[in-house]
Amino acid sequence: MPTDTDSEPSLSAARPHPSKSSSYFTYPVTYAVSGLLRRLSTEPHNSRENSSGTPSLSQSVDSMNGVYTPPRRHASPFQPPPLTPLTLKGYKSNTTQSSKLLSKALAEEIRLLVPPRLQLVDDWSLIYSLEQDGVSLATLYEKCDEYRGKRGGFVLVVQDGDGGTFGAYLNESPHPSPHFFGTGECFLWRAHILASIPTLSSLPPPPSADTTNAQRMTTIAHPKPASSLSPHSSLQGSSRSGTSTPERIRFKAFPYSGVNDYLIFCEQGFFSIGGGDGHYGLWLNDNLEKGVSSSCPTFGNEPLSDEGSKFEVMGVELWYIGA
Repeated sequence: MPTDTDSEPSLSAARPHPSKSSSYFTYPVTYAVSGLLRRLSTEPHNSRENSSGTPSLSQSVDSMNGVYTPPRRHASPFQPPPLTPLTLKGYKSNTTQSSKLLSKALAEEIRLLVPPRLQLVDDWSLIYSLEQDGVSLATLYEKCDEYRGKRGGFVLVVQDGDGGTFGAYLNESPHPSPHFFGTGECFLWRAHILASIPTLSSLPPPPSADTTNAQRMTTIAHPKPASSLSPHSSLQGSSRSGTSTPERIRFKAFPYSGVNDYLIFCEQGFFSIGGGDGHYGLWLNDNLEKGVSSSCPTFGNEPLSDEGSKFEVMGVELWYIGA
């Protein structure tokens, strides 16, 4: 016959042991910590492959001994069209060729340095000319008033007493202002017109020794008239001489250095471009008779005139580039 002790469980069996209950609560913490340590100590198998299954950049670098070779790039076959020749407008019919300061060859050199949006403009307009409009800085300012605010460019051309030609490119029209103006698109330039290389036919005969008692006579063949030469022969002669263009120009430009912002400063009494350390890159007085050009921090230029820091102004022109 069962007893009461056989029908009811013992209290010791129903009550958990203190050591067992502590291990029950600490097991999840131990499992999580061990899992973190296992992940940190081992590297995943797919670390060298991305989600798409392709090798990663590190694998490709390791396969090439640590040297990465960029993909080969090819030049685009689409090239911009060549620029159309320039047309200089504004010279009067009675203006002599010697009084024209800007030639097409020189304008093409300046054109390559102006902003790209203005390189496409093939018509340059003469705003002011000392030869045509008189000697006055006030007249130059007056003629520039109608161009203020336009998104164009201005080319200043100056000629000194020695015949040197130099000037500047301005992104704003010259006008009296109490402070400097202009942007980094401005630059100074100078140009030298080189003498053309003479052809063999234009050279004098070589000097000979004393032929007073000489028996042999030397004759020099006269050059053939131009009408007897074919067009192809005349072209070949010009190509051999290296003067395929009417003018050979040595052009030098001085872009904005970024040292300071002393780009353009105009008053009623003078007109200056560039400055700093007490020097002007280019300075003209109110009568456009005297000028100054020195090395300045704004453009890091050399003196533009061969006469020195001070020069005599013989001609001034201002051209507009834009619609």
